Amino acid sequence: MDDPGLDRKSHIQALKGLTRVYHASRTGAAMWYILHREHAIGPQPLRVLDIATGGGDMPLDIARRARRAGLSIEIHGCDLSTTAVAYARLRARRQGSRARFFKLDISKQQIPSDYDVLTSGLFLHHLQDDAAVKLLRQMSESARQTVIVDDLRRTRFGYLLAWLATRGLSRSAVVHEDGLASVRAAFSSPEFIELAANAGLSDSRIIKHWPQRHMLIWRRNQST
Repeated sequence: MDDPGLDRKSHIQALKGLTRVYHASRTGAAMWYILHREHAIGPQPLRVLDIATGGGDMPLDIARRARRAGLSIEIHGCDLSTTAVAYARLRARRQGSRARFFKLDISKQQIPSDYDVLTSGLFLHHLQDDAAVKLLRQMSESARQTVIVDDLRRTRFGYLLAWLATRGLSRSAVVHEDGLASVRAAFSSPEFIELAANAGLSDSRIIKHWPQRHMLIWRRNQST
C-alpha cells in the first residue's frame, strides 16, 4: 500500500479488502463511543479530520452514524494517495454522504488547525519512531480539542488474527502481505505511550479494544 508504483486496480482491490476488515473489527463503534464520551456534541458541528484515511472507511462510517443519531458532526478525510482520495470521494457520492476528502502530504504540508478532533487509524505503524513522534506532535499542535490515534497491537494473537482476517475477507495479495507486515511493525502499548510522551502528549490515555487494537486519546484541556 505504501508503494507509489502500485497500480490503480490493485490499489482499489486492497482498499475494498481493508473496508471489510474495518467493519469486521468494529473500529467505527470504538471511535463513535470515544467521540461521544469525550465531546458534548451540540448545535455547532464537531469538526473531525481523519489523517491517512485511505478509502475513507472511518469518515463515511462516522458520518452515517451521526446522521442516524441526528448529531452535528462535520467529518473529512485526507490522504497522500490521489487514488485513495478519488475512491473515497466516489464512495461518498454513491452513499450520499456529507463526508469530504482531500489530498494532503503530512510530511510536507501542515495539518489544518481548524478541526476540533484529529484522528488516524492503522497508519502510525507505517512510520519509524522519529516520524511517529513528529506526527503525534503535529496532531496535538493542530487539534483544537482532541487527538485520537487507533492502531494495531504487536502481539502473537494479533498476528494470528491478521492472518485469518486478511485471507478470509480479501483476495488482495497486497492486503495479505501488508496485514502481517503491519502487525510486525506495530507498537506495543508501552511503546505507544512512550512515543506519545516523547511527542509531548504525556497525559494521553491508551484504551485497548477488539481485535488486538489500542487507541490513544489526548485532550488539549488536560494540559492547558
